[in-house]
Amino acid sequence: MFHGSSSRLLISIPQCIHRPELSYRSIFRRWVSVSCHHLTQIKPSKFSVTHNEFLDFFDRLLRQCTTIQHSKQVHSQIVVTCTHHSAFLAARLVSIYARCGLLDDARKVFETTPKECISNLLLWNSILRANVTHGRYEETLRFYLRMRKLGVGADGFTFPLVVRACAMMGDSKFCKNVHSHVLQMGYQHHLHVVNELMGMYAKLERMNDACQLFDRMVIRSHISWNTIVSGFSLNYDCDSALEAFQRMEAEGLEPNPVTWTALLSSHARCGHHEKTLEMYGVMRKRGIGATAEALAVVISVFADLGAFDMGEMIHGYVMKGGFENYSFVKNSLICMYGKHGAIKDAGILFSEMESKNIVSWNSLISSYAESGLCDEALAIFLQLEKLDGCPTMRPNVVSWSAVIGGFASKGRGRESLELFRRMQLAKVVANSITITSVLSVCAELSALGLGREIHGHVIKAVMDSDLLVGNGLINMYTKCGSLKEGHLVFDKIDGRDLISWNSMIVGYGMHGLGENALYTFDQMIKSGYKPDGVTFVGILSACSHTGLVSEGRKLFDRMIREFRIAPLVEHYACIVDLLGRAGFLQEASNIVKNMPVEPNACVWGALLNCCRMYKNADVAEETASKIYSLNTGTTGSYMLLSNIYAANGRWEDSARVRISAKTKGLKKIPGQSWIEVKKKVYMFSAGNTSQTGMDEVYRILKYLCLQMEFEGYAPDKSFVLQHADEEEYAY
Repeated sequence: MFHGSSSRLLISIPQCIHRPELSYRSIFRRWVSVSCHHLTQIKPSKFSVTHNEFLDFFDRLLRQCTTIQHSKQVHSQIVVTCTHHSAFLAARLVSIYARCGLLDDARKVFETTPKECISNLLLWNSILRANVTHGRYEETLRFYLRMRKLGVGADGFTFPLVVRACAMMGDSKFCKNVHSHVLQMGYQHHLHVVNELMGMYAKLERMNDACQLFDRMVIRSHISWNTIVSGFSLNYDCDSALEAFQRMEAEGLEPNPVTWTALLSSHARCGHHEKTLEMYGVMRKRGIGATAEALAVVISVFADLGAFDMGEMIHGYVMKGGFENYSFVKNSLICMYGKHGAIKDAGILFSEMESKNIVSWNSLISSYAESGLCDEALAIFLQLEKLDGCPTMRPNVVSWSAVIGGFASKGRGRESLELFRRMQLAKVVANSITITSVLSVCAELSALGLGREIHGHVIKAVMDSDLLVGNGLINMYTKCGSLKEGHLVFDKIDGRDLISWNSMIVGYGMHGLGENALYTFDQMIKSGYKPDGVTFVGILSACSHTGLVSEGRKLFDRMIREFRIAPLVEHYACIVDLLGRAGFLQEASNIVKNMPVEPNACVWGALLNCCRMYKNADVAEETASKIYSLNTGTTGSYMLLSNIYAANGRWEDSARVRISAKTKGLKKIPGQSWIEVKKKVYMFSAGNTSQTGMDEVYRILKYLCLQMEFEGYAPDKSFVLQHADEEEYAY
């Protein structure tokens, strides 16, 4: 306990400024123990202490504060002693409050600073930095506009902050204005300002402008080179990133770990995984120590390559090198384990993290969603929603997209759409990933109305130029039967990729428009695109559905000879279906027998279906025996063979097949169909008569049957079973 007169203490504290051997922290503790009543008696002039000495004293105390409580106590003393009129101390307080995350307190300090201090640039830079540091970019730009309106000129510290805020906001018009301000103020050759401008243009996907700035630089630092390499990486231009890297070496500047990380990242982003690992090896051979950022890139590459063993080795290196405490490294490890289905390991890593950020949560949610564990992903998502405190720890567009995409990929479309509606109510703006997932659900549910609504949203949000979204729209329209609208979207896409062409080819094939599919295929080849395996599945299927046997045979031959694509089971299933439907059962059977890969249930099923069409029981029996040996657990083949026997009048054999299926415990999955009416999806399943509106459905079906008979249509009843006990064998 300190003993002595308060007044003597007050007199001695200013004098201690000249005694550096004393601890400012001990002085601070004694100072704050004195009542404010006595502090009001302090005036710098009374003790022959200059105003600057008081400012220096409080500045030193503020720099020694270890808690926000200490800072606030010193702040109160600054107000009491009237030194709050200092723009210098106000700027210091703004910085301290911002560092502690108290942005509102920082702003209060700024707003309550006397008018005579408002023209002080140091004060403006402190409030700009406070907002930029905490991601309040819009607020930063508001302060900047206010600053210009008051006639306060910017400097080399102001512009980098404002340019960074512009880049994060992505407002190209505002960015141009700020760049013009830079030119007007004569900072076009200021190193830090130009570095930030390059970074800004890189984020705006305007690398030509960034390169022009770079080429005009008289002096370049490591940051300048790193910014240009990172810019190319950000824009998926790994060739230019490598060229800039090599140019840097040629000009005699040694790339540092940040440069190497940017180069690795550029190749990883472009999907050049092997090249990324090769470069990482070169980096290590040159004696460049692995950084946490570089390791995060390498871990992500191992995750994409499926090299789980190598990923585990890198995890060991992470632990040895002491990189565990870097959250982004842990996040990459969570993603890696999640992608390999090691959900338990991903969960352990997540639980071990002392400081979890939104990326950590999203990594775990994505891990569960990609592993097909939708309910578990949603449970973690709901935990994130319930977190209180930091506003940045709320589900963002990545969180929502992960769970929406997870349910969509598992065929749980209704739940996926419900989550999307919840996302809209939460006022989270969807990105291209979200929109594509929702469009895929619309395609699967044939929800054309909802798909059109999403298309309207895409146009309003100016996302219609996004290739991923464009491909999603083509897929949705073609699967929903609106080929005209699908083709309109296709025509409007400037930079089409192979997926765009494949979507149109598959769409035409689905609707029996084989000639259109062939024409689109030819146009794709003429446009310089090389078809892949998916292209040939689509075009061969289109030929099969429209009976274009000769064209299908030629395409299958071209796939092997011209395009050097080894046929997979999917291609063989298509060619077998094509030949079988045309009546070339023996040729189709020979292809199956001579396949270089083991035929699966799809190939045998295609052949068996053709046997049904032509009532060929002999080939059907041989084919069915092959299918039974696969132990697929499905009933489709049994049903087909049973119907083939029935069509040939072999009722006993037909019944035997059905009894065999029943004995094996196989049950037929009821057929389902659905339709969207007034934004609501109605599902119908075979044998379920309890659904609402079924009386009306049957009434319309009866009317259609009468109409068909009236127009002379004779139904083919050759496959209708005549068993008296048919219900007993139904499955």
